[in-house]
Amino acid sequence: MSALAYATRVAPAPVLGAVLALALGLLPAGAAMGKSLDDPYFGEALYYAYQEHYFEALERLDTEIAQHYGVDEPQLDSLYAYIDHAEFSVGDFELHYRMHHRAGRAIRAVLEGDVEEPVRNEAAFRLARIHFQKDQPHDALQALDQIEGEVPETIQDDVAYLRANILLAIGRPADAIEILRGLQGSESLQGFAAYNLGIALLQAGEGEDAVRQLDRAGRVSASDPATLAIRDKSNLVLGTLLLEASAFEPAHHSLDRVRLAGPFSNQALLRAGWADLSAERFERALVPWSLLAEREATDPAVQEALLALPFAYSKLNVHGRAAVLYERAVQSFGNELGKVDASIASIRKGDFLAALVREEIRQDKDWVIRLRALPDAPETFYLTTLMASHDFQTALQNYLDLEDLRKKLTTWNRSFDSFDDIIRLRRRYYEPVLPEIDSQFRKLDAQIRLRLEQRKYLDQRLQHMLIAPRPDYLATTDEQDAAARLQALETSLAGADSSDSADSSDSADSADREALRLRIRRLRGVLHFGLETQYHERLTRAHEHLRELNADVDVLNARYEAFVRTRQAAVHSYVGYEIPINGLRARVRDALERLSVLMARQGHMLETVAIAQLSERRKSLEDYQNQARFAFADSYDRAAKAQAQVEIQAPAAAATR
Repeated sequence: MSALAYATRVAPAPVLGAVLALALGLLPAGAAMGKSLDDPYFGEALYYAYQEHYFEALERLDTEIAQHYGVDEPQLDSLYAYIDHAEFSVGDFELHYRMHHRAGRAIRAVLEGDVEEPVRNEAAFRLARIHFQKDQPHDALQALDQIEGEVPETIQDDVAYLRANILLAIGRPADAIEILRGLQGSESLQGFAAYNLGIALLQAGEGEDAVRQLDRAGRVSASDPATLAIRDKSNLVLGTLLLEASAFEPAHHSLDRVRLAGPFSNQALLRAGWADLSAERFERALVPWSLLAEREATDPAVQEALLALPFAYSKLNVHGRAAVLYERAVQSFGNELGKVDASIASIRKGDFLAALVREEIRQDKDWVIRLRALPDAPETFYLTTLMASHDFQTALQNYLDLEDLRKKLTTWNRSFDSFDDIIRLRRRYYEPVLPEIDSQFRKLDAQIRLRLEQRKYLDQRLQHMLIAPRPDYLATTDEQDAAARLQALETSLAGADSSDSADSSDSADSADREALRLRIRRLRGVLHFGLETQYHERLTRAHEHLRELNADVDVLNARYEAFVRTRQAAVHSYVGYEIPINGLRARVRDALERLSVLMARQGHMLETVAIAQLSERRKSLEDYQNQARFAFADSYDRAAKAQAQVEIQAPAAAATR
């Protein structure tokens, strides 16, 4: 991206995730900010996402969602209350992992779904940002045009700023100007909106207004690194424009506002020197170029300063100093050519890719800069500028992702042996125990079935008694015993009567038996009276006891089902895993083979681009070195002639005295 390009700004991922959670209304405020979440697995995914470990977040959340849809009763799962947000978060993580195609599908599903207006508008904004990052500005603008109605306050400025950037990208600076003017008071876009407004005015042909706006952007008061960097860029662009317009003094003032420790300091020092030189202030040009010449020699601005500094001395007719500096430049360019040759040779040996995947380097957010300082990695000396470019960064990040995926697949491939050990240990534990448990369970199961049949029989009898009363069914145990004893006495008396009729015994015995029969009938009447008068009360109590029994039966059924599930889980913990594990092994092996091919292609492309870049730098260094040699010879001749002239003039001056 050129120095005159507009600036883009993306909000941090954790902030976007928290805002989305609150907007969806699916997470409490505390949970959105990481304080409380009922589902620990979803919380673990968010934990990795907030650390920008999006692959790990996707790995865990995809698994959790798949398991949620596989359970028998999803409403009892702890993810149930957050499932909508979890599904949207998958798209969010895919977006940050640069899986734009899949993330775009997830966001489109939200746009087409029945969701609230603020959520749909935020989804449209995020889809537009995906298209813009993929260099599809027209699709991005179409996505933004879907925003209607209420827009969440947290993204209102970001939506307008994205629209302005899209308009600049498609060549409509006049439309972008109106939007950017309304964003000048935005705190979150401080500096960025001001700089982009200056660029938009410049693209619209309003040069004077652009200069004034860039001057305002270059004076923004800020403390955060991003705003300070865009302020430096504003001053650098403004200084360059003024330098090209031959306004040397204003250009120098703008360039002087660039921080000496900022990312644009080298270019600012170089152009400040040219501004002074163009204004024929040769001594002032020495100051910035002297500072620049002492910096890292691999930077193109420093290399140009190595030639510009002695050139300024030659303009001051200090040819001896110029010759010394030109000689120093020749040596420096020679050393740099050696570095370039070493870099090309190292890249061809494959050391470049090995240096890029060093874990200790990638732990640092400034790892690209640190690559240049590695003593055993000459292939990175001249590639920091290349690696900072967007296209190379995208290709490089793809390679690094492939390397990370290769490590994970290798780890997963080794973990299958651990799963085999776990299954073997479970089988060895359960198989001797389960037969005895099954034997005891079958006995208990038979008893349970018998009791359930008895309960069913009682229920049917009670229901029938509502239609056809049977008081004798509700007799107590004592009453049943008494009735049985009375029946036995009647049977005995009947037998005695038969014996008396056969033997023609005394009539006195017959009278006694008659008296006993009367007493039996009286007692039977008492029993019958009690059963008849207490029938309804006893029937009510019987139904109450049956309902109480229902509760016990429910507990019994629940325990029965729990045992069955536990028994099944015990078997399923070691049975049936061979086929899926072997299938996964084959998939991982195939993935590793395809990954090796992809890494080889991607790595070859990176090496080719890097070698091409180094070859161009080598040609530039050779040109610089040749210029320095000719200039050294010329300065040396001029210095020698000046010295000879001094030596000739000295005797003449002495003779005159």
